Amino acid sequence: MDMTKHPPGIPDVGGAAENPGDARRQQALLKSGVLQNAIFHSANFSIIATDEKGIIQLFNPGAERMLGYSAAEVVNKISPSDLHDPAEVIARAATLSLEFDTAIKPGFGALIFKASRGIEDIYELTYIRKDGSRFPAVLSITPLRDHAGDIIGYLLIGTNDAARKQLERELTDAKALAEKASIAKSDFLVQLSYELRTPLNVILGFTQLIESGVPAPAPSQQQNLGQILKAGSYLLELAKQIFELALIESGKVSLSQEPVSLAATMLESRTMVEPQAKKRGIVLAFPPLDDRCMVRADPTRVKQVLIGLLLNAIKYNRPRGTVRVDVAPSAMAPNCLRVSIRDTGRGLTPEQIKQLFQPFNRLGQEAGDEEGIGIGLVICKQLVEQMGGRLGAESSVGVGSVFWFELSMAMAAPLAAPEFAPAVPAQPPIARGTAPRTVLYVEDNPANLELVRQLFARRPDLRLLTATDATLGMASARANQPALILMDINLPGLSGIDAMKNLRGDPATARIPVIALTANALPGDIERGLKGGFAGYVTKPITIIPFLATLDAALELSPMVAIDATRRDNP
Repeated sequence: MDMTKHPPGIPDVGGAAENPGDARRQQALLKSGVLQNAIFHSANFSIIATDEKGIIQLFNPGAERMLGYSAAEVVNKISPSDLHDPAEVIARAATLSLEFDTAIKPGFGALIFKASRGIEDIYELTYIRKDGSRFPAVLSITPLRDHAGDIIGYLLIGTNDAARKQLERELTDAKALAEKASIAKSDFLVQLSYELRTPLNVILGFTQLIESGVPAPAPSQQQNLGQILKAGSYLLELAKQIFELALIESGKVSLSQEPVSLAATMLESRTMVEPQAKKRGIVLAFPPLDDRCMVRADPTRVKQVLIGLLLNAIKYNRPRGTVRVDVAPSAMAPNCLRVSIRDTGRGLTPEQIKQLFQPFNRLGQEAGDEEGIGIGLVICKQLVEQMGGRLGAESSVGVGSVFWFELSMAMAAPLAAPEFAPAVPAQPPIARGTAPRTVLYVEDNPANLELVRQLFARRPDLRLLTATDATLGMASARANQPALILMDINLPGLSGIDAMKNLRGDPATARIPVIALTANALPGDIERGLKGGFAGYVTKPITIIPFLATLDAALELSPMVAIDATRRDNP
């Protein structure tokens, strides 16, 4: 086989070029043998040519370098299949047999089966060097044909794939390490959130007790207490938002996609922000909407974004300014609605606009405005983007700012026919008596126990029992049959969740409602707690009025929900 006349796989381009001069140069290049010699002697590619039976006829320097054999050791002696891992050749034969529904024997026939039928074939197999070492290779097989079109041999061009495989392994290892680091970060933030809430429960709780105590604190003391509460609330909000930002960035926030009524969302949001607006003399203006104005998104997150942007507009507005909300079809995105929140604040420069969505920006604080954490807008933007929308801002200095977000429109779901479930006899409420009602609090932190003890001292209709671990708590519940149990989750030994399940499984305590009173305040914790059987879920730090209202609701066996007792505006 004369490989110098016209290299296989290189087209005969004589007369093919549009420019006759180019054609002559191409012909000269081929006739001189420069091109085929350069390819043949390349040290980066193994070039192996065989006859029609698969016996090696040509073994280039690249193949010698890669495989460690000299051409004299293999030409007219072995087949390329003898240089591969036998197990992989057997596996290739089996795979091709299934793919083409025909029996294919392992060996050279398995390597050239597709190429012999005119099917382009590039595959990966392991080469075995003369010294027994191995390396992964990518091979391309091309049939060699004579002038009559009959196959007279095969050309195998291979490259060492070890570098790519090593890079893939390194990328896989790096990805695994990054995922491990992300999990470690999330676990750290969970623990950090818990650790911050535990001392804040004591600080904010006792501060509220002193603030509302009798006799009332002196004005100077009242001012100091207000500063403590403000600083503690700021620290708590910082912990919440840092954790939520970390969850969003790690992709662990679960978002639904369902029709969301903007009218209902705005009504709920207005109720939440109106007290802050009135306190600052800000007038709120909302558009008239009906329930047909829908977007496709996560309802909880849409409300979170809207409230966040409204509070931002209220905080950085002028005294006695206005905040106006508008809803209109997007001019840039078809089938989307744009919700705009326009304020009458000082406005922002173009440079400040560029910084808006950077974590921990200090905008507004240079002018002595209220402290801001600097990641609320970042969270809003990432939530909107994860719901498939966009969020942006426009501003003019001296005029005000407009923050907007766009989400896909959705059709209102048709009203479903009402379903009537068979009536189930309601569990009768525990009758009120003249004697104080007993509440058991299971908590291992002495400061938290003392805080709740002092809260109960203001309620002569309630009697408090305490236990410092789950085992003692379960024993006290069986012995004293309290009307209600408050249960910390992170208890030494048996956890509060396991203790609650044990109480539920004991006929003697199964009817006693158990409320989680815990620093585990993450959405997943709350959801798991309520699904697990807690009658309610109160997060620390607690606020006196919502906490006592929760007790009253539980003692009447009212339907319970998760209550964030850290909110000072909780009803």
